[in-house]
Amino acid sequence: MKRLSGTKALVALIMAVFAGCAWLGVLPAPVAAANKAAKKPLEIQAAPAAEEKDAFIVITAEGLADPNADAYKRDKALMIEDLRRDAKSQILEKAVGAYVETSTLVENYTLISDRVLSRSQGLIKRVIKESEPWIGEDGFAHMLMKAEVSVVPITEALAEMSRGERVALLKEYGNPRVSVAIFIRDAERGPEVVTERSEIAENVLKEHIKSFGYRVWSDEHVDQLKARFEKKTDGDAVEATLTAQAPKAADFSIMGEAKFKTVSARLPASGLTVTKYVLTSWSVKCMDNHTGEEIYFNNQVPKKQSWADEDQAIEEIGRLIGGEFSREFFEEHLQAPSKMFQLEVAGLPSYDLGQLLRKEFIGLRPVLNIDFREFDKTGLSLYEVEFTGSRGNFNDLLVSAIIEPLNQKVGQGAFSLESAKGNVVRLKYAASLDAAALTEKLNTVAPSGMITAAPARLKEIIQSEETKQKLAEASPEIVKKLSEEPQPGGTTGLDAVKNF
Repeated sequence: MKRLSGTKALVALIMAVFAGCAWLGVLPAPVAAANKAAKKPLEIQAAPAAEEKDAFIVITAEGLADPNADAYKRDKALMIEDLRRDAKSQILEKAVGAYVETSTLVENYTLISDRVLSRSQGLIKRVIKESEPWIGEDGFAHMLMKAEVSVVPITEALAEMSRGERVALLKEYGNPRVSVAIFIRDAERGPEVVTERSEIAENVLKEHIKSFGYRVWSDEHVDQLKARFEKKTDGDAVEATLTAQAPKAADFSIMGEAKFKTVSARLPASGLTVTKYVLTSWSVKCMDNHTGEEIYFNNQVPKKQSWADEDQAIEEIGRLIGGEFSREFFEEHLQAPSKMFQLEVAGLPSYDLGQLLRKEFIGLRPVLNIDFREFDKTGLSLYEVEFTGSRGNFNDLLVSAIIEPLNQKVGQGAFSLESAKGNVVRLKYAASLDAAALTEKLNTVAPSGMITAAPARLKEIIQSEETKQKLAEASPEIVKKLSEEPQPGGTTGLDAVKNF
């Protein structure tokens, strides 16, 4: 950026001569010098806390029951009650899944069920809607339910557990990486002038970010290193494997721009011309680099803000932008129960199969809600999905908790992850099953959600030998889980290190 006109020496002289001038609004030179000598780092006022909102999330889940159980043969109403109970339990299990890793939830299912899932009366604010119960060709009774869940009591219930019970239970979010870029523009020279970055403003903002205990990241340096790795690994498959370990981009990026203009006034008493630096506008936005979502943006047109020195003005910009962000701002976003994604599934033969796939997604733990938006004859189905799960391992979550259960039901290789970029996830269906055969699979084989269910839940649902035998024919791996008990010591040292 071109330096704005005026010199610091001239400004200092004018401040000394015209100490009483109201227009200048400065201190006498000796006082100013003393202040400058004792100058402290700029204190950034924390962003005001957001207005408290109702901490509720809406969740859709599927309740299951064994229609062949003896108790239901005597009392059909009891089966409907149990369907509702299981649906509510699944709604709470999904809510807990926002704060507890999936593997840990399964291993500690009984403990969490006793302490949290059994408290549906106080945690579920209201049931928004429920489907008519039906008995499917898979041998289970089904009911879909959508409800509003209070988040705060869930986190409190988890926090109330003893320290020993909480070990390795709650998710770790870690300190986020934040990159900073602030640009300065001369308002009088128009928008065609290329903006330039200001290290002064950026350094003030970086100090503010570091005061939270967070790490300041350089996206430019990461890009340079990645380019260097890619160049170095051309034609070398062994080194190309190492490229995956190149430095990662920042979790969040803060970008700001400020516009200044100069205002000059001639002092009649001395004939000297005094120049001040006026901030005409500034803007800021913050982006979640994992999803591409702009999580914050703001524009300001300040009034009566000017400085006698350009560096002071730029330093103030760093302070003003820093004031937009608090530790709570990042923590609340990191710990948000869910994220919205656009899910594209290519290759489904019909609209009805798109609806049946939606039903499978409802039964999967990481899916809080799913809406079937579009379908076209080319076989592209478009969904809007609310996923829960930590950001760092989202691709692993898609494979382990979504694709693998679907493939165990439909057939290995039926669904594959094509891409996951920003907030768009693309799956591909490529099995040889035609529409009729795929429909039969989805209708007759046990729900995909049962494949990832804890053994304790399976034992609660499957109560008759008849249903167990039918399940063994279609899904033998689920029946095998009925006799399993959690094995906390089953993880190897290598697995533990990889997942730490």
